[in-house]
Amino acid sequence: MRSWTDALRFAFQPVVNLTTGGIAALEILARPETGDILAEARRDPELDGRLAVLALRAAARKETLLPLHINVFAATLADLGGIGPLPEAVREAGRMPWEVTLDIVPPYTHVPQRALLEAVATLRGQGFRISADGIGDGDVPLRLLTDLSPDLIKLDASLLGRPAAVRAMRTLSEELGALVAVEGVETELQHAAALAAGAQLAQGELFAPPARIPVAEVYVPPHSPAGVPPPRSGPSVREFIRPAALLPVTASALQVRALLTGSPDVSGVLLVDQTGAPVRSVHRSRFLLSMSGRYGHALYADRPAFKLGDAPRTVGVDATAWEVLDVVAVGGRDRTSDDVAVVDQLGRCVGVVRLADLVRALAETRVEEAAGLNPLTRLPGSDTITGEVDRWIADGRVFALSWLDIDHFKQVNDGAGFAAGDELIRSVGRALQQAVAGHARVGHIGGDDFLVLADEEGMASLVTGVLDAPWAAGGRPVTLSLATVVCGPGSVTDHRQAAAWLAPLKKAAKALHGASWVLGRAGLPGHEIRRGSGAYPAQAGYATVEP
Repeated sequence: MRSWTDALRFAFQPVVNLTTGGIAALEILARPETGDILAEARRDPELDGRLAVLALRAAARKETLLPLHINVFAATLADLGGIGPLPEAVREAGRMPWEVTLDIVPPYTHVPQRALLEAVATLRGQGFRISADGIGDGDVPLRLLTDLSPDLIKLDASLLGRPAAVRAMRTLSEELGALVAVEGVETELQHAAALAAGAQLAQGELFAPPARIPVAEVYVPPHSPAGVPPPRSGPSVREFIRPAALLPVTASALQVRALLTGSPDVSGVLLVDQTGAPVRSVHRSRFLLSMSGRYGHALYADRPAFKLGDAPRTVGVDATAWEVLDVVAVGGRDRTSDDVAVVDQLGRCVGVVRLADLVRALAETRVEEAAGLNPLTRLPGSDTITGEVDRWIADGRVFALSWLDIDHFKQVNDGAGFAAGDELIRSVGRALQQAVAGHARVGHIGGDDFLVLADEEGMASLVTGVLDAPWAAGGRPVTLSLATVVCGPGSVTDHRQAAAWLAPLKKAAKALHGASWVLGRAGLPGHEIRRGSGAYPAQAGYATVEP
């Protein structure tokens, strides 16, 4: 009699790293030839647990080294307290539990939350990673989502049309220490929106459809459409994580050689202990050179690969690209091409980063910034600052965007000469940089106009160091005007809206006498006059103004 498993097949869909364009993992999807096995699994926890194990074994038969994502219903975990046979199936497949992410899928209605959380704690204790799936299109309660504290949050692509919701989820993910993925990406516009939203991972038909054989390459749009900000300066190492080739620390040199020769794209192997912590790093070229030398195979084949490895270079999952470069810079030059292992808070390897990926991204950032520098002050132009504004908005940060200029600058040029005017502009630019060093971004947008992006608390040093300082050109006293709009989460959707709120504040500041400063808040009427006089004496320092 034919079993239902005889009609069951599995498909593989890649999870794509949006920064590197590489495949970060494979999601395994059940594809029955007849019937609706998934509907049955939703009602039958035992069947759903068997599907999870079969999915893992299907991936093992394809001999893929990529991390795996396996779907399981929330009700299944709550009912069974985990997936009992899965750890043994992982061991039989020669994989590590931390290479497997369990995508917990809706529905959550009527699922006992305490039982679900206990099951997740058990799975975490076994080494598995946890993903909250279907966010935005499912019914997961927000409180339960925070209690699950997943390693990955998967957003439905429909949320991309609701920027405020995506920003909120990105802020929550950062608080939880989770990555953000977008599912169902079908168009290049959705890809651009996912990038702008700060997602690190994505999957969908645009990159590659589900296939019976895991794909080796995916399509990633070569250029982001206009309006998508470039990568932030000092990017997070999370954006560059590639899957790691892992073997137990007890592996022989022959096992490492078999892995490397069978996987030409693998640049090195990490030997890990029972907890998943990197113990030794085996570099592809140096290892194969040792094995291929005279008597190399005879000397090393049956010996532990540990003896042919080096101490691993590691960084935490919250490190920046610059911190990785600091790690690479320490030690011998012969190891500059070694992969750097990325470890989580428990010291377990979550992947590797390659120096070439980091250098390329950082170089592109510097080239873009250099191209936009103002030749007079060597400060970045408006594109750099507005791009940074969009990133702060996407991150859900509170920020103060300020515009500053020199009062009656044409009279300065006419009276003191353009050379004195240029020197005054350079001096103001230098003073701005010194006043907010390390706390803000300063841009020179042309003429005598400057933009400053800072935290609201950082405005005090700017006002003291620049606005309240005495200025002169050609012996003539000069004053400055400053306008600031404070933008909280959800108050603006992009830099254009922030600029729209700032525009009337600029006009109000210029209407005051002497050094002036007005401050408003996006979404709220009115503004406060903090410096200057002569404009609104009857309103106790406040005026109504809207964009």
